[in-house]
Amino acid sequence: MPRQFFVGGNFKMNPATQEQKRALVKILNGATIDSSVEVVVSPPALYLLPLKEILRKDVKVAAQNCYFKPSGAFTGEISPAQLVDAGIPYVILGHSERRTLFHETSELVAQKTQAALQAGLSVILCVGETLQEREANQTAQVVESQLAPVVAALAESDWSKIVIAYEPVWAIGTGKVATSAQAQQAHADIRGFLSQAVSATVADATRIIYGGSVTAANSKELGTQKDVDGFLVGGASLKPEFADIINATQA
Repeated sequence: MPRQFFVGGNFKMNPATQEQKRALVKILNGATIDSSVEVVVSPPALYLLPLKEILRKDVKVAAQNCYFKPSGAFTGEISPAQLVDAGIPYVILGHSERRTLFHETSELVAQKTQAALQAGLSVILCVGETLQEREANQTAQVVESQLAPVVAALAESDWSKIVIAYEPVWAIGTGKVATSAQAQQAHADIRGFLSQAVSATVADATRIIYGGSVTAANSKELGTQKDVDGFLVGGASLKPEFADIINATQA
């Protein structure tokens, strides 16, 4: 069965005001977007519920992070159970900014992923290498080491609720973008690893999306690659061109 194309918009710590948030939603609500694409936007936690209330119903909402406990004395955290209760279907986990700035290990990301899935969330699981690792030809090795703890923590059936986002760290917010050939190779390697570490069925069914300076200009070529099943978009998700990225596979 063909994999449904998936486009996520990670707003990160943007926009700065509620007024700007409403303006963003107004643009997205008025855009013509490909109905065959699964679209998810991920605002800061403060905006999750108010944005969900005014957003068009064919676009889903994702949290940018969650903890692995259902409740308790964990100041500043949000639990998977709270997100599910609030009607938030997705969470982004393992983003490189969480790994580097907040020192989240692959083991912690695996723990969070397991907790999110058990609570009933779907997960956008981020992996990717630094420029130094890319230049040392370690991309596949690094990505596999990030995925391995998740594989160890999950059952085969869990993978139906995971979208893997391959985001080369050197391409995030830098204006640099992996070539379509580089993206395709990394995605094919991930699919090969899933086939060997989980099953061929999971490898074939799991959507692997690309993130890293995705724009309307480069999304069409990236979207034609055999193993690129969509995008996780950063800065461009805050601009009108986000709709063009969603529509990248339209003729």
